[in-house]
Amino acid sequence: MEEREELKSILGYLPVVARSRSLFWPSQAVETLKDLGRGRVNSGEVLFTAISDLRRSLSASTSDPLTPGAADGYALFFDEIMSREESGKWFGEVLPALANLVLRLPSLLQVHYQNADARLNTALRLLDSQQPGLVLLSQELISALLGCSLFCLFPVTDRSAKHLPTINFDHLFAALYDSYNQKQESKIWCIIHYFEKITSRMPMGFVSFERKVLPLEPTPLRISYPKAEFWSNSVIPLCRFEVHRSGFIEDQSSGALEVDFANKYIGGGALHRGCVQEEIRFMINPELIASMLFMPSMADNEAIEIVGAERFSNYTGYASSFRFCGDYVDERDSDSLGRRKTRIIAIDALCSPGMKQYKQELLLRETNKAFCGFVPRSGYRENNRLVRENELCSVDSTEIQSLDYVDDIGIATGNWGCGAFGGDPKVKTIVQWLAASQARRPLISYYTFDMKALENLDQVSRWIQQHQWTVGDLWDLLVEYSLQRWKGETNEGFFTWLLPSLLASNTDMLD
Repeated sequence: MEEREELKSILGYLPVVARSRSLFWPSQAVETLKDLGRGRVNSGEVLFTAISDLRRSLSASTSDPLTPGAADGYALFFDEIMSREESGKWFGEVLPALANLVLRLPSLLQVHYQNADARLNTALRLLDSQQPGLVLLSQELISALLGCSLFCLFPVTDRSAKHLPTINFDHLFAALYDSYNQKQESKIWCIIHYFEKITSRMPMGFVSFERKVLPLEPTPLRISYPKAEFWSNSVIPLCRFEVHRSGFIEDQSSGALEVDFANKYIGGGALHRGCVQEEIRFMINPELIASMLFMPSMADNEAIEIVGAERFSNYTGYASSFRFCGDYVDERDSDSLGRRKTRIIAIDALCSPGMKQYKQELLLRETNKAFCGFVPRSGYRENNRLVRENELCSVDSTEIQSLDYVDDIGIATGNWGCGAFGGDPKVKTIVQWLAASQARRPLISYYTFDMKALENLDQVSRWIQQHQWTVGDLWDLLVEYSLQRWKGETNEGFFTWLLPSLLASNTDMLD
């Protein structure tokens, strides 16, 4: 295998060894994985002993110690929570198949680098901050990488210096032991169910992971980070707005781009104790976890788009009420690259902004963050026309322009940044509408999750659409409201400030 720059960038974060242009496991790791593959492990306690042996063979046990409680967490789940029947299947069938899959990781990586499109640069690599690019991985390679996460084999020493999130599963299991609760157990069941399915029948599709960047400095033929004047001067009409009081973003069937209410560290607390929108999505679509291996934290001008992740689990509830509810069969079609037509965009909102969220620079930050996520790659030519009109330039896409891409799909979203992050739901709704409209998306499908603060959203959005406002019109009103809110000149929500009749319960003008 040729020595590739992409491999060099990620090699220090992989558990395999490179020598003489080959990738391999150390001999002791090979023997331990073969023992696991022969079905010689029959309990969580013995499994963790094997994990410790694997880590010693990689010199990881001293340099990268696992979090306290991890051993107890593995034992608790596999020896006490699992039924005897479930345990028999796991140790008799699933774990041996998974160990043999992980044993093949070096060869899977070598095939990946041999087949990766050098012209489009889709090889596995560190997609560093401010470096737009795309990685295309097979579902089989992803499953082997996630097997390494279960066995806690990834080096962690240098990850924090690169602003990379957790990727091993030790914190996930330690949290189960430290403070047992059903939502943490259910998170692990989602992962275990994923391994059961892929070892029974390996999916053969692909998943792409893209870092999108709005350059902070204007560059010819690229969309740069917009200033407030750009939004104020925009004459783009607002896109269609649909309100859904029930249902979930991941269940939409229109092929829309689905918003992940992300942490700046992709995945957030998925592999820790977190269990809200992003973490739940990473549990029911575990292939998303692979992004945590090579995607450093997002800056204000960045977003991460993931296409093709398969869903494996059903669930109910949210946060502490989250429960794994068995198998999910993902029947979405695939595109010409073998990716399921599930398009997820991770954008991180301001965390606990308080009253500062009404300051114009933070309002601009949120709007630009959503715009970075929503702007379609193949719509750049149209946006380049806007460069001349609005002094705006386009997101870099030269290396991946020819990849199969659809830009005429809507946005499926909801209360982004409004739960634990503490954002104003009315303002965040308008921010996303502005960004989607400016990105020339045809519509927003907005899921309110029955939030009381948005009970009038349907009437307000219809009234705004009836008045045929532009992006610039609505932006200017949002800025004016936010300034008054910041100065303490109003305590009303944006909707009642915009439409005083709502405050008086007079809805005649909204009919």
